[in-house]
Amino acid sequence: MNTTEQELMTYIEEEDVKFIRLSFCDIYGVQKNISIQRSELPRALEKGIGIDASYIDGFGGDYGRDIWLHPEADTITVLPWRPEHGKVVRMFCTLTYEDGTPIETDTRSMLRQAVKYAQSKGYRFHFKSEMQFYLIKTDNDGAGTGVPYDNAGYMDIAPLDKGENVRREICLTLEQMGIKPESSHHEAGPGQNEIDFRYSDPITAADNTVTFLSVVRTLAAQNGLYADFSPKPFKDKAGSALHITTAVRTKSGEDVTDQAIAGLLHNIAGMTVFLNPTSDSFNRFGQHKAPKYITWSPTNRAQLVFSYFTETGIRCAQLRSPDPEANPYLAYTLMIYAILDGIENNRELPEPTEEKLPHIQSMLRSEPARLPDSLEKARIEATNSPLVQEFIPSSVTRIYCNQSY
Repeated sequence: MNTTEQELMTYIEEEDVKFIRLSFCDIYGVQKNISIQRSELPRALEKGIGIDASYIDGFGGDYGRDIWLHPEADTITVLPWRPEHGKVVRMFCTLTYEDGTPIETDTRSMLRQAVKYAQSKGYRFHFKSEMQFYLIKTDNDGAGTGVPYDNAGYMDIAPLDKGENVRREICLTLEQMGIKPESSHHEAGPGQNEIDFRYSDPITAADNTVTFLSVVRTLAAQNGLYADFSPKPFKDKAGSALHITTAVRTKSGEDVTDQAIAGLLHNIAGMTVFLNPTSDSFNRFGQHKAPKYITWSPTNRAQLVFSYFTETGIRCAQLRSPDPEANPYLAYTLMIYAILDGIENNRELPEPTEEKLPHIQSMLRSEPARLPDSLEKARIEATNSPLVQEFIPSSVTRIYCNQSY
């Protein structure tokens, strides 16, 4: 849908919208926003709204220039938890400098460029995500106590599963915002939950992931809980993942999934610091079905890439190493380029690994390649990755790899 400015202003007036949140993400995918009144929207659409971004990660530090927010009309959605009268809506923005020059650390624009690049090569991508999180009890000040909301296990039901009603509220709220969850259930850890989404184009899928994080945190707080999206909140329990599934289509309808998986496996080491950007991220690998080796399988979900057919017969590939701390715009960008590398260079797909992780070494002559097992090693892999050097701006890589300018 292409929404015109007149259609947008008519909608704003008819729906009694009083405030517009202009939203964007920092370099780590953390959502930021500034609110304007509806009388300022025409100016925002025409020229953008300038802000001081000095304190926002990825936009220049203390000596950063002002950045300009340009709202995209098609991304407008009502925030259902705000007042019914005098509604609040949110719009995602493109970021530029005052002269209109794009900001290279705007990861949403990076994803848009990756999509255009793929389309120029004749490929179209669709993404869906499965996001896991813990619901934690809070103290009188609303801070997390480190105590899970329940002690239920995988796909348990109420009364063991106390998060059922919270997940229901989350799913209904997302539907009000135009996002359709596919399913939800209790995960393996105590107080751990998962909500899955339907396929969307890459930009919409990433926008939905960012929106999801905001909705879950808001509704958890309204229920007196804290939503923990960290990759490993409890040492001896299952970590939380951001499983990303993608399907690639060519103009001719050719199945290129084998080459797509080969591209992911070939480039994953250099991508890892962007998919797992915290030290805690690496405590998850190799436990509770979280991958440790650079392997794939059409039957075993414990591998790095799991390939399967959808109910409509479309073959897809699920990358299982990312965690919820990843910036979805950057994660999808890297996946697109890695997959295109596999296709364009006809990367060879290794034999699948069907056995469980403890049996891999016993069935193979040598241990398969591993994912980086620390943040420091992941940073080194990123700086040495041809894919990262070619497609990710050096300013982004320097920040993720903790390098000085």
